[in-house]
Amino acid sequence: MEQVGVDKSQADGNIVQSVERALTLLEILADEGAPMAITDIAEKVNLKISTVHRLLGTLIYKGYVEKEPETAKYKLSLKLMSIGQSSVYPLDLRSKARPYLEELVKRCNETANLSILDGGEVVYIDQVESTNIVIVKMFSTIGSRRQAHCTGSGKVMLAHLPANELEKTLATMELKRYTNETITDVEILRKELERVRKQGYALDMGEREREMRCVAAPVRKHDGEVIAAISVSGPSSRITSYYLNNELIEIVQDVAEKLSMSLSWDGKTL
Repeated sequence: MEQVGVDKSQADGNIVQSVERALTLLEILADEGAPMAITDIAEKVNLKISTVHRLLGTLIYKGYVEKEPETAKYKLSLKLMSIGQSSVYPLDLRSKARPYLEELVKRCNETANLSILDGGEVVYIDQVESTNIVIVKMFSTIGSRRQAHCTGSGKVMLAHLPANELEKTLATMELKRYTNETITDVEILRKELERVRKQGYALDMGEREREMRCVAAPVRKHDGEVIAAISVSGPSSRITSYYLNNELIEIVQDVAEKLSMSLSWDGKTL
């Protein structure tokens, strides 16, 4: 993986190979968004398993990677997420939002997420899982990334970008199809984002994962700028159209507004 914006021919003399390799492992784990076996990691970086094992051992020692005892698979730690979050937004957004995610789960008994936008991707920075007896394991885990065009959180954050920034972002995005419901035409996406901006929430009706649904609402700071999104996700068997329209959308918007006001938004400035 090459660094964007760096002339590799000039940078080669300053590159420490072991550091470059370790950072590449972190990028691979972040892109995967789920625990990975060491053999899969080694295959992706084209390195010997013994080399990858040493690199992962160092990252575990420093607290950036964790190894699951049950599966022996590797995943990113929350320590790494806290560092990434501080570079994106100086306010401790995650700790501020946590009580509101818990409120969402308490009110709707489905998994609640907090995410930010990074270019054309959504980054999930916190999650509170459903306490429902029938738990559906989410593919969107803390630290994972998803394309913004096919997620409720992504669409609600894209919809509130300034017009020039939105166009720049759309120009870099690959509108990949994941299901029959995925929007893959940029003009259709623009119309969808316009609708999202007007109504104040976004839906994902099986656009990223079949049989899964999501409703997301924007989180604003003091000047009305959208800095994040909170969302609720669950199976279509529980998140029915009736439940969405008669209760869930209103709940998510209400909690998002409360969180925004805790960040000093006055409820009016947009």
